[in-house]
Amino acid sequence: MSHHLIDVLYTYKNAFASDNEPLGSIKGKEVDITPNIDRPYPPVHRKPAYPASPTAREALEKHIQEFIKLGVLRKEGHNEEV
Repeated sequence: MSHHLIDVLYTYKNAFASDNEPLGSIKGKEVDITPNIDRPYPPVHRKPAYPASPTAREALEKHIQEFIKLGVLRKEGHNEEV
């Protein structure tokens, strides 16, 4: 690997994941995402297209809670009280 590439990677090391910042981040470069659907979003569905097993639901909930803790996701609309 060239020394120039290593220097660039080191200079911008905060943009990459680490033990303390598992998703990486670039301060001042936040992105505003505008949904292309009306509230509530996600829309309320009567039943899932493909029901997940209890084990899969438990694993998914753990991942969702981790993303909420990291500030990547937040509950919105009808999901806020779940």
